[in-house]
Amino acid sequence: MSEKPLYPSIIQELLHQKELLQQEYEYEKAEFCKQTESAGLIRKIHKGICWFPLQIGRSYYNSLNQFVVEIYRTDKTEINHAFEFGRPIRFFQQHFDGRIVFFNFTAIVSYAEENRLVAILPQVAHLAELENKDNLGVQLFFDETSYKAMFEALADVIQAKNNRLSQLRDIILSKQSPIDREIYPIRFPWLNQSQENAVNKVLCAKDVAVVHGPPGTGKTTTMVEAIYETLHRETQVLVCAQSNTAVDWIAEKLVDRGVPVLRIGNPTKVNDKMLSFTYERQFENHSLYAELWSIRKSIRECTGSLRKKSHSEKEKIRNRLVHLRERSVELEIRINEDLFANARVVASTLIGSNHRVLTGRYFSTLFIDEAAQALEAACWVAIRKANRVILAGDHCQLPPTIKCVTAARQGLSHTLMEKICLRNPSVVTLLNIQYRMHRDIMRFSSRWFYNGELQAASEVSDRGILDMDYPIMWIDTSDLEFHEDFISETAGRINKNEAGLLLQELQQYISKIGYERIMDEKIDIGIISPYKAQVQYIRSLLKKNTFFKPYRSIITVNTVDGFQGQEKDIIFISLVRANEHGNIGFLNDLRRMNVAITRARMKLIILGDTHTLNKHTFYRKLMEYIDSLKSN
Repeated sequence: MSEKPLYPSIIQELLHQKELLQQEYEYEKAEFCKQTESAGLIRKIHKGICWFPLQIGRSYYNSLNQFVVEIYRTDKTEINHAFEFGRPIRFFQQHFDGRIVFFNFTAIVSYAEENRLVAILPQVAHLAELENKDNLGVQLFFDETSYKAMFEALADVIQAKNNRLSQLRDIILSKQSPIDREIYPIRFPWLNQSQENAVNKVLCAKDVAVVHGPPGTGKTTTMVEAIYETLHRETQVLVCAQSNTAVDWIAEKLVDRGVPVLRIGNPTKVNDKMLSFTYERQFENHSLYAELWSIRKSIRECTGSLRKKSHSEKEKIRNRLVHLRERSVELEIRINEDLFANARVVASTLIGSNHRVLTGRYFSTLFIDEAAQALEAACWVAIRKANRVILAGDHCQLPPTIKCVTAARQGLSHTLMEKICLRNPSVVTLLNIQYRMHRDIMRFSSRWFYNGELQAASEVSDRGILDMDYPIMWIDTSDLEFHEDFISETAGRINKNEAGLLLQELQQYISKIGYERIMDEKIDIGIISPYKAQVQYIRSLLKKNTFFKPYRSIITVNTVDGFQGQEKDIIFISLVRANEHGNIGFLNDLRRMNVAITRARMKLIILGDTHTLNKHTFYRKLMEYIDSLKSN
């Protein structure tokens, strides 16, 4: 008997997605307005959504003929901010009586780094409003752009008929078996068997393929090889990911292989190597750009002089402007065509694939990395531009960030990759050899999330730091009467005693290894907690403790999300929760815990209250597994 579909039709399923996305949009907008309107200035600064005070720097026209201004954060704090390419911002001034007054225009972030950003102003005149003003600040404005792109994409997919998009939609969202192309299998001696199988699966796929990459299995290596090999058969491909960081990571690996990459959308933090591959930088470096820049300057000068001229002179200037603008458009088109003609890979975020420079462009293959962290609607934004789709990621790790709990529960958290893996497993290749962890650290995750299919590569299987040492330890805090405290909805909870104990244990473990060995072997350490408040508290304790001063450069403290894609020799995890009722809240998200426990290469130490946590099967089984290692 066939399984009853979740929705009566694919179209109704997509309509349901649209409704859930609308819920998320309305919820996020309401929450953003609540935070920005009710929160005080100091709180907004600490949330990373506001810079104050700031200094206005130089202004100029960028290569895309946008008028931009540089802004500097004068209060150079260590607070991470949320300003990044494409996000809307509003300037404000704090008056002497403390009132905050916003300027009546919205700018767009063109580039952002730690204490400097470049903002695109809608009009040149707005600069005069900002100059010579005291107590200036800038704040993130609610971003409609990504939602607009996703709603448009869903509408296109729903309405698609008798075209490639409608075919891909029906194949991806149904149990219809995709068609494979007949290609003789290629050997890749530098890849393991599962990686080789995955690359060949990608090359054979006519419609869709999925590379399922658990922690440490070389997903990026496999994707780069698949893209490189695809380019032997196709002229150009589109490579996307959910985040700028992921796009830059895979783009950099392709550049290392000698692949010409055109990076669309300025990355938030880009190194010098990748900067030269951005659309803007390549546009500026084109041989015709000097002429274009000169023409644009003439257009601005002519436009500015119109008001001062007589009627006859105005006519001459207008005629000149017509010719200048025609030449400007002609040069822009020629530069644009050259940039795309020279690129083998066009790289952007999923939402960035909606950039105006990609309007009307179509690609033989779309590769989506981090597919398991992307909303389904975001994937459709890019899929509209492709003839076939290759997704890579791991739906057993971090899910998409969804703020509306109701929308998440009703299905918004189910990603396109997850649906394909569930409905059409024949298109999925699991990478099953991991090169990161000691086999005992790997084994529990493998059993719980990957049906026990993961294997540890021989070179990492038994490696450790100290002799006669267990790769995993659980430090039970239940008899120490520690307790958790609620801080806020955004910061979560804190357990100060557990944080203190963690640093004691870390100090002891560092002392056992010894300073010289740690520095000689470059042993690095990560401290993870699911809660921001605990992370911030542990960071503050580290700064105060003089013992850790020589080791600060090798110790990273962050949330689970902050550790996605990272690995360390030693990992400490503070689970925080300690209460009489067994409430574990955020720890119920087992995909996040999978990320946390698979960051360690050689040593994993978990601190947690067993009385609170053993009511949940996952944590109880994890404790039992760790205990079993001692008896073996």
